This record gives sequence, C-alpha cells and structure tokens, in this order.
Amino acid sequence: MYQLGLVLISLAMTYLEETDVFRQQMIALLPRLRRFAYSLTSSKSDADDLVQAACERALGRQAQFEIGTRMDSWMFRIIHTLRIDAARSMRSRTSHASFNEEYDSGGTVDGSHTQMEAKLMLDNVRQAMKQLPEKDQMVLALVCVDGQSYKEAAETLEVPVGTVMSRLARARIKLNTLLHGDNEMVGAH
Repeated sequence: MYQLGLVLISLAMTYLEETDVFRQQMIALLPRLRRFAYSLTSSKSDADDLVQAACERALGRQAQFEIGTRMDSWMFRIIHTLRIDAARSMRSRTSHASFNEEYDSGGTVDGSHTQMEAKLMLDNVRQAMKQLPEKDQMVLALVCVDGQSYKEAAETLEVPVGTVMSRLARARIKLNTLLHGDNEMVGAH
C-alpha cells in the first residue's frame, strides 16, 4: 500500500507538467480502477496493490497500447489478468477485511443504526460476491459497480454482448439467492 502511494504521488507530480496523454488518461482512470479492484478483492490494501501492479504493467507495456482504443478497457483487462494470476498463485490466502475487523481496527463507524445496517448489508454482498465464480464477479463489477454498459463490458471481457447479458442475469440470480434464499427475488428486471 505504501508503494501505491509513491506511484500515485509520482504520477500526480508529473501530471501537472506531463504532456503525455497516456499518463494523463491513466491518472484520470485511477478512481475507477480502484473501485473495480476493490469490488474484486474486497480489501482496500489488496485493491491498491492490484491497481499499482496494473499501472506498473501498463507503463512498462505502453508500446502495446493501441492509440484510439479505450484505455479503461485495456486497464480493466490488465487488472483482471493480474487478479487471476494472483488467485492462482495464492489459492489458500483469503484477505477480506470484514466490517467487524474494520470496526475493531479503529475504522470510523457512525453510531447511526441505518448506517450500520447499510455497512452490514454491504459486507454481506461482498461475502456473497466472493462465493460467485470469477466470471460472474467480473461482470457484476464491470456493470453494477463501475457502471459500464453491456457493450463496454463485452469489449473489456472480450466476449459477445449476449454473453455479458446472460452472465449478468445468472450472476444477479445467484447473488440474490445467496443473500435472500431461493424464495425471494428482489430487484429483478
């Protein structure tokens, strides 16, 4: 996490002087990349590490980026690839910071009952998402968390739009079943 801070500071310092469009686009994408990585890892520090590794890889392979293509899709694919590589190499390691761990470690938690319920529900959704197959997690993260259109998600995942739609439908049903059981179908469209 410390290293990510150094990378971000370095990128930000050069941003003001930087005329390199590639780096400017990457800096502008950082918030979306962090959200996406966090939705995959459920851990702020793991998400930061993943974004840092993706930025390092992108900077090292800048020549492979095709001008005129979407940098966000390229960066999401890099994050996805890195996430799969990390999962393969560390299958036994789980690093989910639950609501209780965040609370116990001194994280700021408002005493409001409604806010606490929302945080608990979010933690339940994160836990349920971790139980889904990687493909389902990816499509949920791209469409529901990052707000990409089906077409954008299809380009990012390099699959047809219909595949994104069917994966998303199945993922939503699985997620709902994990959260509410078989009898309740909330928010299905």
